[in-house]
Amino acid sequence: MLYPVMPLFLKHIGYTAIFIGVLEGIAEAVAGLSKSYFGKLSDSSGKRLPFVQLGYAFSAISKPMLAIFVYPWWIFLSRTIDRLGKGIRTGARDAMLSDAGTKETKARIFGFHRSMDTLGAVFGPAVALLYLYFYPEDYTSLFLIAFLPGLLAIVLTMQLRENKGTVSTEPAKKRVSLFAFASYWKSSPAQYKRLVAGLLLFALFNSSDIFLLLKMKESGLGDTAVIGIYIFYNLVYALLAYPIGIIADRIGLKRIFIAGLVVFAGVYIGFAFNNNVTVFLLLFLLYGIYAAATEGISKALISNMVSKNETATAIGTYSGFQSICALIASSLCGLLWYQFGSMFTFLLTAGITVVVVVYLIFYKRTTTVIS
Repeated sequence: MLYPVMPLFLKHIGYTAIFIGVLEGIAEAVAGLSKSYFGKLSDSSGKRLPFVQLGYAFSAISKPMLAIFVYPWWIFLSRTIDRLGKGIRTGARDAMLSDAGTKETKARIFGFHRSMDTLGAVFGPAVALLYLYFYPEDYTSLFLIAFLPGLLAIVLTMQLRENKGTVSTEPAKKRVSLFAFASYWKSSPAQYKRLVAGLLLFALFNSSDIFLLLKMKESGLGDTAVIGIYIFYNLVYALLAYPIGIIADRIGLKRIFIAGLVVFAGVYIGFAFNNNVTVFLLLFLLYGIYAAATEGISKALISNMVSKNETATAIGTYSGFQSICALIASSLCGLLWYQFGSMFTFLLTAGITVVVVVYLIFYKRTTTVIS
């Protein structure tokens, strides 16, 4: 509900693109570091469900906080708590999803999850769009309303049951470090390192989607149009994630992933030159295809090359490094946008993506571990 509203809200209270970029980068870095730590903690403790429940609770609490103050440090605290909640639940949740399938069905399982998750990103912004239509710029009340679905999510997690026997139940032999992602990287399989290296190069220049929304705002679109197009993007993503996951299971995960990156590069080139609302719709249609072809599939790729009792750690480690890259990417994007404008920023991202595509094609020729 709030993701497409945040850049509009921050702009409304006077924050610059640089501040927004640093804020989003730091928030994502917190999420990534905590994903690694709590993923390792989940594997070590042999428990998944408590991490899922606590994570949703933290994210729910962060919503009404935005309605209290507009001070920069307070907004930073709220965003940090929200992303910390995501970090707590992600590794354990993804491990539960991975345990629910086989190597031949991972892409469709993660794709189905992305479809359901993204439907929330369709209905939530739709509610926000409807509310702001009748009450323009009344962001405070909207933040309070957003607490209700978060509270419902916590209640629904009470219906879940721990799947015994899928992770080690032996007590951890040593304390889990906040930088668990660094220690796991040293002992991880070689094919895991090669794949993640390519993914992280992409993440290093893939800034927050907030900058795509800012581009539309910069082009003269109103709040209603910006949120409406974002809803359209998420609807495309939600409808395609599951069927694309099924296709990936059949023809190869990496092929679909690389195709998604090619689409991403084309979208960013389009954003560099476009200011037309109709073209923005087309670009976000393609952006939805990219997301459906990469988000869940990247986790399926990773989970297929590690043992079950390391799934949360492996995905958390990738997320830890990814979020450090996101901190750099969003901060760098804000700075480049300020210094050189949006066109240069989007073209640079597209160029790096092409480099990653070439790397992954080469990687495909050197290993047969990943289907």
